[in-house]
Amino acid sequence: MANPVIKANASRILITVAAFVVVVAGMRAGADIIVPFLLALFIAIICAPALDSLERLGLPRAAAMIVVVAAIVAFGIGITGLVGSSLNRFTASLPEYTQRLNDYTHAVEDWLNNRGVPFDARELRNLMDASRVMRLAADIFNSFGGVLTNAFLIFLTVVFILFEMGSFAIKLRAVVDDPDDALARFGNVTGSIKRYLAIKTMTSLLTGAVIGISLAFLGVENAVLWGLLAFMLNYVPNIGSIIAAVPAVLFALVQIGVGGALATAAVFAIVNVIIGSVLEPRLMGRGLGLSTLVVFVSLVFWGWVLGPVGMFLSVPLTMTVKIALDAREGTRWIAVMLGSGHEVAQAEPAAAGPGANAIESGPNASGED
Repeated sequence: MANPVIKANASRILITVAAFVVVVAGMRAGADIIVPFLLALFIAIICAPALDSLERLGLPRAAAMIVVVAAIVAFGIGITGLVGSSLNRFTASLPEYTQRLNDYTHAVEDWLNNRGVPFDARELRNLMDASRVMRLAADIFNSFGGVLTNAFLIFLTVVFILFEMGSFAIKLRAVVDDPDDALARFGNVTGSIKRYLAIKTMTSLLTGAVIGISLAFLGVENAVLWGLLAFMLNYVPNIGSIIAAVPAVLFALVQIGVGGALATAAVFAIVNVIIGSVLEPRLMGRGLGLSTLVVFVSLVFWGWVLGPVGMFLSVPLTMTVKIALDAREGTRWIAVMLGSGHEVAQAEPAAAGPGANAIESGPNASGED
């Protein structure tokens, strides 16, 4: 006869897995509604420190709200205008780019065949078709274009969230048994997300600006578009910078030749090494608290559930889940598995106590009495 404890544990695991599947399926089915509200929430989290700073400077809350909202609107209009004009110019030049790329592949095919190397460029032309290569970039911009159709809803939601932030602590104290602990957890979540998004936004702006200016200096057409693409895809961990570089290098090749393509690739490599591998880790401090594998898996998971926007929000969403799991004793082990391991490494010496090192380095350790 089966052990009742084992049966109870197995039933609890099955119920948990079933609930997880139902929640994920519901999120995927309702992505069109969830994505605008998630964007509004993260925009409000980013804007909250600016609102608090303006209030500390002496502005009334209503005036501070007007300033913050005006900044949001100006930024949104500016980005929308840049993306729209750049895409229009690129679309108009796309047939010319496609023809140039086909000419390059024909030249490579003829050069190899003349030297006795059998080579059929049809597969290469299919692989490097300009319209096909840019489909990924177009899908990314189109996904944000779809989000912008809900711009008014997102804007109103951001405004209401900012208004509600002032009374949230009061409401939370009224409904929970341990308000101080709940507020500490909430502050931990929002603080981590704010820090990550603020640093990531700053480094993404710097990446996009440097790449756009550098490509314009090299004479690459649509440099603004490639800078915007680099800015947006810098939010996607691990693979975003590679995806942003591919179309820019390809079109530098068809526009100004092999030397221009190599120079463009060098620009992307140098910028991403300096900003992504040196500057950003220094600003992030000890990191995100997530393992590299978890960051990549979360990118795939949230992209599948919420679409391209989910890829951009994958790290903040996973950080939120990790902190929520860490708040309960029964799920803390999952948070540890999601983590980078630094917390465990730091906790072990503390758990060993101050005498642990003394035991290892004391007299007996060296054989002395």
